[in-house]
Amino acid sequence: MNKPIRVLIVDDSAVVRQTMSEILSSDPEIEVMATANDPFAAAARLKEEIPDVITLDVEMPRMDGLTFLQKIMSQHPLPVVMCSSLTGDGSASAMKALECGAVDIITKPRVGTKQFLEESKMRICDSVKAAAQARLRRLNQPSIKRSPKLTADVVLPNRAVNSKAMLQTTEKVVVVGASTGGTEALRVFLEMFPEDSPGIVIVQHMPEHFTSAFSARLDSICRITVKEAENNDTVVRGRALIAPGNHHLLLKRSGARYYVEIKDGPLVSRHRPSVDVLFRSAARYAGKNAVGVIMTGMGDDGARSMKEMYDAGAITIAQDEATCVVFGMPAEAIKHGGVHKTMPLERIAQEVLRQCD
Repeated sequence: MNKPIRVLIVDDSAVVRQTMSEILSSDPEIEVMATANDPFAAAARLKEEIPDVITLDVEMPRMDGLTFLQKIMSQHPLPVVMCSSLTGDGSASAMKALECGAVDIITKPRVGTKQFLEESKMRICDSVKAAAQARLRRLNQPSIKRSPKLTADVVLPNRAVNSKAMLQTTEKVVVVGASTGGTEALRVFLEMFPEDSPGIVIVQHMPEHFTSAFSARLDSICRITVKEAENNDTVVRGRALIAPGNHHLLLKRSGARYYVEIKDGPLVSRHRPSVDVLFRSAARYAGKNAVGVIMTGMGDDGARSMKEMYDAGAITIAQDEATCVVFGMPAEAIKHGGVHKTMPLERIAQEVLRQCD
């Protein structure tokens, strides 16, 4: 059997440390190596033993999580998952942490309904597992066996593709799915697009309230406009719409107009928003007019529905293994037979533009 993923939890709250320990220890593939109440205690522990993954609070006294992250990444790079509150300041710091090398963001576990707690538990454990596989440490671990999960059928039933969607039009739409490592991959991807680029719709696995800060950050550095999607937003040239955290995002079409629908619903492929939901809607309502891109991330979200896009006549592109933080989602899409081209991250935007000419 594979050794469990050993985790160091760093948080100044004793309640959070205890809750995180219980959540992570409930997964047989994860072992809590130790907990620390601040970065100084964590640094002392790191001198004795190196964990596979660190979960790190963003806001702490004596030394904040961002400063400690920068020290870790400059001295002894380790996979770090940032654990943040839902405050605006926490969101901004978490975005900065991703730029500094954190693998993922999770929200601090809190009291809620049974469904909320179960989903939160799944998200936290999955984020730690993904971090353990991150290319940051050049890990070469086998894919972790997953429990059965819901498909896009629960949000958008798999019916015959709309014949109108198969008709070629002059306007193309680009749909993109990403997870672990995707925040940096999307920055590289979107920075390459000129102002008059085709409309882009994106699902990036990210907790609620963080996608707004993420979108604003991208908007400040890209030539195109980037915004968190709102219900009924039109997909227009020169703009990218990013699914809001904790909500599914569907592409719809009314005549020649493409627009998005924000929808609640259960987790699909263990995620909400789900790439599978977006890609299925693109297969149905855009067909040959769509270009699909699947990027770095653990698991198989998007793989089945990218094959549906492929079968509907869309052009489909996967990020290659060498440039992925985790080559899970692209690899699964390739295995399902739904990928036309596999290429390095730096070449994908150029290929998308070529396909949209």
